[in-house]
Amino acid sequence: MGAVNAEILADLAYIAASILFIFGLKMLARAETARRGNRVSAVGMLIAVIATLAYGGLDYHYILVGLLFGGAIGALAARFVAMTAMPEMVALFNGTGGFASLLVGWAEYHQTQAEVAAGAAGAAFSSFTLGSVFLATLIGGVTFTGSVVAWGKLSGRISGRPILFPGQQVLNVLLLVAALAVGVAFSMVTDGGPLMAAKYDLYLVVGALSLVLGVLAVIGIGGADMPVVIALLNSYSGLAACATGFIIVNKVLIVSGALVGASGLILTTIMCKAMNRSLANVLFSGFGATRKKAAGVTGEAKVITPEDAYLVLEAASSVVIVPGYGMAVAQAQHAVRELGELLEDNGAEVKYAIHPVAGRMPGHMNVLLAEANVPYEQLVEPDDVNPVMETVDVCLVIGANDVVNPAAREDPGSPIYGMPIIDADRARTTFVLKRSLGAGYAGIDNPLFFKENTRMLLGDAKQTVTQLVAQFKGE
Repeated sequence: MGAVNAEILADLAYIAASILFIFGLKMLARAETARRGNRVSAVGMLIAVIATLAYGGLDYHYILVGLLFGGAIGALAARFVAMTAMPEMVALFNGTGGFASLLVGWAEYHQTQAEVAAGAAGAAFSSFTLGSVFLATLIGGVTFTGSVVAWGKLSGRISGRPILFPGQQVLNVLLLVAALAVGVAFSMVTDGGPLMAAKYDLYLVVGALSLVLGVLAVIGIGGADMPVVIALLNSYSGLAACATGFIIVNKVLIVSGALVGASGLILTTIMCKAMNRSLANVLFSGFGATRKKAAGVTGEAKVITPEDAYLVLEAASSVVIVPGYGMAVAQAQHAVRELGELLEDNGAEVKYAIHPVAGRMPGHMNVLLAEANVPYEQLVEPDDVNPVMETVDVCLVIGANDVVNPAAREDPGSPIYGMPIIDADRARTTFVLKRSLGAGYAGIDNPLFFKENTRMLLGDAKQTVTQLVAQFKGE
């Protein structure tokens, strides 16, 4: 009776945790409720962990050691990570989640194998459990090594350009087919037969193929597509966790894994739509392998000083700020917020236009501006600002490149043609803050730099914005 009551209490706790996950996830859809949604989801996970520890009949010793060490590492990493390194950290989070699922599958297989060998009552392999172990291992392995490669590309330890070789996609398909074939054989062998003795070898083959496939699947994707890859790997980590939930029969893990998997796939679709490209094109096209010169990129860029830019900004009644990865690299978000406040005090209407794929991960610019305490209501999407861009006095592009490239609208031969962009070139005056006139992360030249209404402010973005702030303060 006590065991039944414990199971009921655990299920009720899991239901409560799942409800909190769902509400927390919905809150994450809006900038003004995102922080609260994160806390709600964290409370749900705390309830799930407590319920598992209280009613799962587990040995606390190893769990407490893991909790202490893991919590300390996570707290220190989150506290001291630079905002520019946040995409790399997210990639590592995805990877460790996938690796954890792989390890759970491996441990459960070994435990069941030991019970079968010892002749324990009721101990047996089932195709369902073995299939779940296979999926957790395959998806977890791909997520782990794929995330490590993504981390290397984002951190600059691996070239941001796609690393390609002849027959790469064919090899990837063959590896996937081989992994599925071996996985089916592994899952179907439950009792006796010549393959029973080789069951562990089959499992090791699946694990090895998954790790290799993760590397090859991501290494051929360019750095400009990393936001999509990060979202997709996040989905993979959720699906791996969901498979793990079926292995250990944990309801809340199944629910939470399914939520992460589904939301990651939805986010991946949104990111692909924002680039007007299919997921297959992102994964297999090798986009960014070579530098592309946009048609009509001629003329001479007009370089001005912050003092000259100040005179135009001081007279502006409307300003749209377009942040990009260059702002993150320069850590200029606080200076940008101060400049925005000074512009407002001067009577200008200020908006921050954020493209969905700006930066190196989904929501990268939102995170930076939130960290700088920029008001949520000033953050707008391209569809909100593009229809009125021609009435905007100044569009201030800070470290963005590909998401404001007019070749996406004007040049049918451009690799990004058809991609929705922020129409920065249609503002009355456009200031572009960049270190140089070089191509963006996608390796495509930007004709915006040579438009008649564009002025270039070359140099470190933080220093340039700080000089503009000083001008407004009369320093």
